[in-house]
This record gives sequence, C-alpha cells and structure tokens, in this order.
Amino acid sequence: MARRTPRNALFTRLRTPRGLTGFLKTASVCLLVAGLLSPLTQATATAATASNDYCGGQCSDILPPGENGNATLAQILLNQAFGTQPDHAEDQLGPYANLASGYSGLTDAKINTFFNDASFGVASDQVASTEKPAGRGDVTIVRDKKTGVPHITGTTRYGTEFGAGYAAAEDRLWLMDVFRHVGRGGLTSFAGGAPSNQGLEQEFYRNAPYTEADLQAQIDNAVANNGARGQQALADAGAYLAGINAYIDASDSGRYFPGEYVLTGHKDAITNAGTIEHFKITDLVALGSVIGSLFGSGGGGEVNNALSLIAAQSKYGVQEGTKVWESFRERNDAEAVLTVHNGESFPYATRPDSPQGEAMPDAGSVTQEPLVYDRTGSAATATATGASATAARATLGSAKRGMSNALVVSGKYTASGHPVAVFGPQTGYFAPQLLMLQEIQGPGISARGASFAGLSMYVELGRGQDYSWSATTSGQDIIDTYAVELCQDDYHYLYHGTCTAMDKVEQKNAWKPTTADGTPAGSYTMRVWRTKYGPVEYRATVGGKKVAYTTLRSSYLHEADSIIGFQMLNDPDYVKGPKDFQSAAQHINYTFNWFYADSQHTAYYNSGDNPVRASGVDAEFPVWGQPAYEWKNWNPATNTADYTPASAHPNSLDQDYYVSWNNKQAKDYTTASWGDGSVHRGNLLEDRVKKLVAAGGVTRSALTKAMADAAVADLRAEDVLPKLLKVVNSSPVTDSTAAAAVSKLQAWVTAGAKRTETSAGSKTYADADAIRILDAWWPLLVKAEFEPGLGSDLYGAFGNNLPIDEAPSAGHGPTGSHAGSSFQYGWWSYVDKDIRAVLGESVQGGLAQKYCGAGSLSSCRDILIGTLKTAAGLTAAQVYPGDDQCSAGDQWCADSIVQRTLGGIKHGRISWQNRPTFQQVVEYTSHR
Repeated sequence: MARRTPRNALFTRLRTPRGLTGFLKTASVCLLVAGLLSPLTQATATAATASNDYCGGQCSDILPPGENGNATLAQILLNQAFGTQPDHAEDQLGPYANLASGYSGLTDAKINTFFNDASFGVASDQVASTEKPAGRGDVTIVRDKKTGVPHITGTTRYGTEFGAGYAAAEDRLWLMDVFRHVGRGGLTSFAGGAPSNQGLEQEFYRNAPYTEADLQAQIDNAVANNGARGQQALADAGAYLAGINAYIDASDSGRYFPGEYVLTGHKDAITNAGTIEHFKITDLVALGSVIGSLFGSGGGGEVNNALSLIAAQSKYGVQEGTKVWESFRERNDAEAVLTVHNGESFPYATRPDSPQGEAMPDAGSVTQEPLVYDRTGSAATATATGASATAARATLGSAKRGMSNALVVSGKYTASGHPVAVFGPQTGYFAPQLLMLQEIQGPGISARGASFAGLSMYVELGRGQDYSWSATTSGQDIIDTYAVELCQDDYHYLYHGTCTAMDKVEQKNAWKPTTADGTPAGSYTMRVWRTKYGPVEYRATVGGKKVAYTTLRSSYLHEADSIIGFQMLNDPDYVKGPKDFQSAAQHINYTFNWFYADSQHTAYYNSGDNPVRASGVDAEFPVWGQPAYEWKNWNPATNTADYTPASAHPNSLDQDYYVSWNNKQAKDYTTASWGDGSVHRGNLLEDRVKKLVAAGGVTRSALTKAMADAAVADLRAEDVLPKLLKVVNSSPVTDSTAAAAVSKLQAWVTAGAKRTETSAGSKTYADADAIRILDAWWPLLVKAEFEPGLGSDLYGAFGNNLPIDEAPSAGHGPTGSHAGSSFQYGWWSYVDKDIRAVLGESVQGGLAQKYCGAGSLSSCRDILIGTLKTAAGLTAAQVYPGDDQCSAGDQWCADSIVQRTLGGIKHGRISWQNRPTFQQVVEYTSHR
C-alpha cells in the first residue's frame, strides 16, 4: 500500500474565519477532521546490507528536517493547530541540532547519534514499507523505519528512474511544483503574491529569463552534444517524469496529494475539482536554472567594481586610487587560506599588464535596468518594491551565497590508514528541504545521498559503492559584463557594426488572496531586454555615448549540461578511482569545488566552464561588446566558446588535507567575490584540520568535532578580536565602561570565542554580554576605522562590493535571516591587516594605506575605545531589534536557525550552527 494514503477524503468544508494566514505565519484552524490518516502497511522483509557496499558501516549522513516533505490537508491543519508532525517530517532535525551542544564528547561509536547510517540497503528488521510504484514489476521502493528514506531498486534502467521520480513526488511534490514555477518566473501566480514570493521569482528571472523554446533547446543541445550518454540522460529523464506523473495521478484520484494545492486554490477539498499539472521535461531545466543560479554561478559585479574604482580614483588620483582599490580587492592575497595549498599555481582572471577594451561608465550616469513594470494592487506597496530592491542586489552583485563546507584528510594521517571526510552543501534551511535523501540501485546506477527535489534522477551529492563525493560553491568568474552602444533608440544596439533590435521577454503575473497567502490581489509584468551579450542589467554613458550594460555567463542557455557529470558520478562502471571522479566533475559546467574520498585516495577538482577571455581583458570590469573583447571563439547563437582546459582548473590528488568553506581555491586563481584575504571563515577549518594532521591519527569523530567546533565559532572573535584588544590594551584602560567591556571580551576569547548555549536547550548564550558587545561594536569600529580615510563615497562603494559584516543574526540573501550560514562576507581581513600594520607587525599584501587613526597607534586606540564604549551602552533590544520570528532583545533567537516554510508544515527553531545542511561523514574500509 502506498505510504501516506488516507482511507477517506476530507468531505466537510473547512471554515477558517481568520484563515491560514500564509505558510510563513501562524495558522488558526476551527475544524479538524480526525481519522484521515491510515496506518502504513508493514512490508515484507528485504535483503540486509548490500554486498556492493565497501564502507564497512562507516558512512553516515544527515539532512534536516526530515525526508517527508509532503503533507495532506489534514496533516497540515493538525500541524498548524497542534504542532503535530507527519511521519518522518522532522526526525532528522533533533539529531542535527544536538551536535552543537554534544560534539565535545563525540566518539566514532556515537557518530550515528547525530547522523544516519548511510549504508546501502535496509536491514530486514528495519523495513517500514515496500511498494511497487504504479504496480510495476521492475522497481521496488523500500523505506526504512528510522528516517523513511526511499531505497529504490530497479531491474531495468527505465524502472529504476521511474521509481526515482515516483519517490521524489511522494516526498517533495509541492516543493517541486513551487520551484518549477520559480524557474519560469511564475511563482506569485501559482503560490500567492507575498513579497517574499515576489522577490524570489524576480531574483531568478533576472538571471535566467528563458522562453519555453529556450528551455527545450537546452535539452536538445545537451543530448546532441553528448552521444550515448546524452541519449541515456534523455531516456532517464523521460522515465523519471513518468514516475512523477504517475504519483500525481494516483494521489489525485486517491485524494492524498499535498494539502497546499487546496490551500492555494488549485484543488477543491470537497469535489476534488482542479488540476495538478503533469511535469514535462522543460520543467527540469527550469528547476536546474534555479539551483545553478543559487549555488553554481560565480561572477558578476563588474559595474559595482567600476563604480568603486572610479570613487577611489576620484579620491586619490588615478595611480594611487588604483593602488588603493587593488589592495581592497585582494585578487591574489598572499595570506589567503587555500584549498590547494602545496604552492601550485592556477592562473585565472588575473590582472592584465595592460587592460584592453574597458568601458568604464561616466561618473553619475549608471542606472539599474528596471525589471518590474505595471504594478497594481499589492505589487505597488512599499514592502513589495523593497523586496524587488533586495532581489536586485542579490542578483547583480558578486557576493553570491556559498555552498559549504569540506574537510578531507589523507589516509597517511588517519588512525586507520584510510582517508576520512566530513563534507556537505550549505543550502539553507527550508520546510520542506530543497534537497532530499535517496538510494538508487539499478543498471548503471549505484548511489545514495542528496539530490535537489525534482532533479533526483541521479544522486548529486553522496556516495557510490566505494567512494563519496561532495561540493562547495567555488565562485570563480564565469560572468562578464559588456557595454553595448545604443543606436536608433534605447532598445537597439550595435552588434558587429549593425544596429540590432533587443529581444523583449516578458512574464505577466497576477494573484489574489488564498487560504495559504492572504496577500491582497496584485499584478505586475517582469520585462527583460536580451542582447546577444546577455540580458541588460544597467544603462549608462561611456565617454558620452549611451550604452546598456549586459551580463553574459557561460552557463546561460546551458542549464542542462551538467546532467552528464552527475550521471557519471552515479555510474559504478565509470567511477573506479580519483581520476575517474575528476573526469566526471569536468562535465559539470557550474562553478563548484568537488571533493572525493575512497579507501585509498582523496581528490579535488574545481568545475565550471571558465571562458577564455581575449588578451588584455580584465574580468573585473565592463568591456566593450565588440569582437576584439569577446570570449575566444564565442558563438552567440549557442553561447559557446573556448574554455580553459581541465589542467588549468585547480585540481589535486592525495594532498595531506583539503579544506573548503568558499575560500580561495589556489594560488593565482581569482574568485569573483571580494574578501579572499587574511581572515576568512575557511581559516576556522584550516587551523583545526592542520592541527589534527600535524598530530596524526585522525578519526571520523575527531574530524567531525573540528567541523562542529568551527560551526559555533565567531570568526571575528577568534581571528580579529585578539588584535583589536592588543591595540586597546597597549595602554592601561582607565575608563570603567571600556574596561568592563574589555574584560568581558577577553574572557570570551579565552573561553574559545563560541556562540553556544549555557547548556543544551537553555536558549541563552554563555558570554552573552561579550557577544552582544562585539555584535554592536563591529559595524561601529569598521566605520570609524575606515570612513575618515576613505571618505564616505569610497567607503560606501567598497561596502557595495563587500558587506561590512555577516553575523548569524544578519540577513542572508534570498533565504533571509535565521539561515545558519554566517561569516562568508565581511571586512574582517581589512580590519586584521590594518590593525596589524598599525601595531607594526608584518603584513603580506597589506592595504595601500593605514586607516585606523591614520596609522597612529594612540589615535587608533582612541577610536577603538570610543566605539567600544558606545557599543557597550547599547541594549540587547537595540542590537537585536526583533523580526517575524523573535522579540526584540532575544539574542539566542536572533541567531537561531529557522526552517523557512515553503509549504504548510512548520518546525521549531534550533540553536545556531554554521555547517552544511546535508552532511556526510565517511571512511571507507575497502575498494573494489
């Protein structure tokens, strides 16, 4: 019997006088119908641990909140009213959360207290259910008792992929539907006009304004260019879609489809009228464009770079201004933590000796291209326009959110002699989660791990029979900005000397209130003007000529290409060792760092289609849209070009250890985002893992503890605060307020500079006063340290390139606050280098000038003490002003992680951790 199939449907009309006020708000329900949830049929026993598993019970994983991301209407109402959870909706949240307070006593034997056993197969006494989806005889889906993860076993390739699609729909149908609409820019019309929905669809439509023909063409090209594997991918996708659609039909006729379809007005609870649209192959490309845009598209920000360079040159003159700008840019900082740390150089996007083709805007001429037109109703409110502005900033800058992190140690330094890895993607926290767990076993496929919902025909991050792999966002620059000269009017441009019309692409959205989202009716049109050099993002003048600035990324029109690399990673006949793994990763065109471990070897490879730029082009700034400055052998019809060879990408085999937390990959390899300097969150891993390796005898639990310890550390307090206190204490502190603050901060540093509870579940931080003081002090001290020397214009421009701070309570791009990931972007390296220079200490690659107190130690000390006194006087309510989740002054809550609701099921907050959402702990004992 299919799981979660109720005996009967909800026939009584639901009266909700106050309504379900949205998936992001508390719901009140006046009528609940009991007895709608039928028990699962106990399945017959299946085989125990598979013979093709070489991990020896030493592979573990975790993915909160839980595997089950679907809920019927009755389950949603029970959750909203009483907090009850559907089976397996949050059974991984507790173990995940508990690591923050329980890691200090971790041993190898206790790892699966905080993680799942990720062995292949399900022991016979652990089988919860077995089903033959749609009655097929060539595939079986077994779910285990502990987590409800689907273990899909097929005797044919088609049946295997059909089962993968069916299981995906069982666990994430609503979420998949949401994100296929996000990928097309149509979320608000589907799920409601909440400002957060408006911002989300706008953000992705800017990056990927595709027509249906564009989506289909990407599939056709990916298949045509990849031979037999391309044909296999097409067949796999077809079977996967058939499985999804079979579940849609079964759940629709059986009335156990996700309840959100009723709450958003797509289905009627009484008559079952309405339709859940079948999935089609272009939906997979739309979904892929969202994921690639979120996590795998490094670059952009060239216009912001130009504006800050102009500001620097205006302040200091061209020569000195350029020197100052380059010192803050830190393209190739000698003190930056590196993933490939053996000294090997991989030059990419380096500064040319004589830049060519730059198209710098005239001062004051830059305007951002509008995306949204014809606003009506709730789309015209200040809240809605604010959401649009936030979405634009997230899209147009280079500070992309990172997937993280990875700690991998060679067997030479482990207790067993086998490599150990702790790694996973940091994809935010959602309910249901963007990722889902699964095991797939069938002809040519043998893997377990996480996949993005709706793209789970293959495991994307996980393990094979005798190897595991994972990724972090790398962020190298695959996006360039071109200045196209306008002609005739604002919507024609010169292309190779011919006045050419821009292509107008529009998406019209309208919404009305529903039970799920009470946002009043509204509508708008998103309009993008596309050129052969990509979509228009800004307009300006260059030397008095009117131009449009466009952005072109190498993965644009190629969202489907990476499917081949994932297919290879799942194929046990393809990946038999580290070089095969690297070869598979080379077929992934998004910008990721890939890590690998088996029983003998470790490996690393940086993926992405890195375009070969014309000689003299500086990737940091806009260039003219002219043949001389285009990518080498660029074809605008297909957006293809020459790409740097695999050997030019940072790569490595069997290095002593690897760490990655979205830091710099290797010497001379420039990433698009700013901040790869002397202090980076990667240092939190580097310092701990380096110490473990030096001591030797590394175990799974030791490496996990290193990760978990870094996950609760405050980067500013651990790596910068001691130097600030050194300046403050360079003379006796006589002011009583400042002295008390210094004492608290010093005690916190001595205790380890962690943001942890006094005891598990206390919801009160140890060292709470010190944490409050630093959270208040950091923005004040940065401003006082740098703005007098830089001037307000340049200080503000640099702030647009790199945010000042990213404490746990700060906002985090499209996921908002409470997203866990912290300390990726901030001015900690600038403060570190400047303070060390003022102290007279050695600095490699220092800033062009000394800023704190203009280089005077006593003046710098006065600035720090003055701002420290101000910070110490701010109350918790002022530092943590409260939001939709927390009351003002609640420090723990301000940091806490929230599973942001994308459906009807809500979960409780957990204590802050800065760690991967999905995570593996692996140590293989043998190899094929």
